[in-house]
Amino acid sequence: QVQLVESGGGLVQPGGSLRLSCAASGFTFNNYAMTWYRQAPGKEREFVAGISYLGGRLYYIDSVKGRFAISRDNAKNVLYLQMNSLKADDTAVYYCAKEAEKIFGRTEYWGQGTQVTVSS
Repeated sequence: QVQLVESGGGLVQPGGSLRLSCAASGFTFNNYAMTWYRQAPGKEREFVAGISYLGGRLYYIDSVKGRFAISRDNAKNVLYLQMNSLKADDTAVYYCAKEAEKIFGRTEYWGQGTQVTVSS
């Protein structure tokens, strides 16, 4: 079955950096687009970034453009999210997700999430 296991979250000061990882198994990783979502306390889950099956297409929400970078290693079945210049507003549980096709647009599986807290 599909398994998505996130890691790399934690507590970081404003302006700091974190790299999230997502180890994927149970499906042919390089056949599917992958995405990152986040959910802040009291808010709905929101899409953050997406990457197509071979990494040729990337998409970010405006609030993270220029600060976050999504990437993937298809040889290792791992998805990454490099987060720089973190702000308090980035505090959330971050979820790795598998899309239904090669290009993002229909999410079908989520991981269990990893907490990111940005605070001084």
